[in-house]
Amino acid sequence: MPAYSNRVDLAFLRQCKSQRRKFAMLTAYDHPTAVAAQAAGVHSLLVGDSMGAVILGHPNTRSVPLALMITLAEAVRRGAPDVYLVGDMPFESMSAGNEAVIRAALRFRDDAGCDAVKLETAAQHDALVAKLSRAGIETIAHLGLRPQSVLNPDGYKAQARDEGAVAELVADARRMESAGAAMLLLEAVPAEAASAVVAAVSVPVIGCGAGPACDGHVVVTHDLLGWGATRPPRFVPVLASLGETVRSAMAEYVQQIATGTYPGPEHAYSMRAAVAAS
Repeated sequence: MPAYSNRVDLAFLRQCKSQRRKFAMLTAYDHPTAVAAQAAGVHSLLVGDSMGAVILGHPNTRSVPLALMITLAEAVRRGAPDVYLVGDMPFESMSAGNEAVIRAALRFRDDAGCDAVKLETAAQHDALVAKLSRAGIETIAHLGLRPQSVLNPDGYKAQARDEGAVAELVADARRMESAGAAMLLLEAVPAEAASAVVAAVSVPVIGCGAGPACDGHVVVTHDLLGWGATRPPRFVPVLASLGETVRSAMAEYVQQIATGTYPGPEHAYSMRAAVAAS
């Protein structure tokens, strides 16, 4: 059964934090996944630019156009009308300046029905987060590992692994909260670093490979389901082997066609009786 009975909003997620109840987020790029996620009780869905690598086969997340992200977010919202839906700001928009980001954020909200946008942020993005907040756009500031800064798969490495880096991470988190970020997302940082951030801010903190202290957690759905072309990160709980299931079904389809067992009589349409008699 779903873990909520009404549409999930920021107030609900803040309540989860205050009551120390964890919430679940997954990625979604299509309507069927969204339908399944809402039925399973997933609280939030991220239409992530991870789609560039997971679905399109690019070596990084930089090649995803905004127009495609909006289209996918619309599909996810149709499939999951009650989740807290987050649109991931693509590199295309982030590299075009603050005004381009604001225009894109408005499209995520007004055209696709997103509740929030997620930005990969550094210290200098506090002014941008503040502008989005003043525009009434709920923003998730993404700290730690920032995939848009990684050009090849070998560059995905854990961040904030010494005291100085943890202090900098905490300072950035406080800066983003002060600028108006509705939530934070920490990716690939030690549990101790995430704990320090959670203790330092009042907004919900989402972990992506960031240890148990975070208020909510997100992983790529394809990794969770064992359905991807690459090995999942170590922090992902692989709970299914969907890739093998799909491969096996496709192989069976090929075999049925080769042997003539498909299509069979049960797959055929019949003629109307009068036509057949003539």
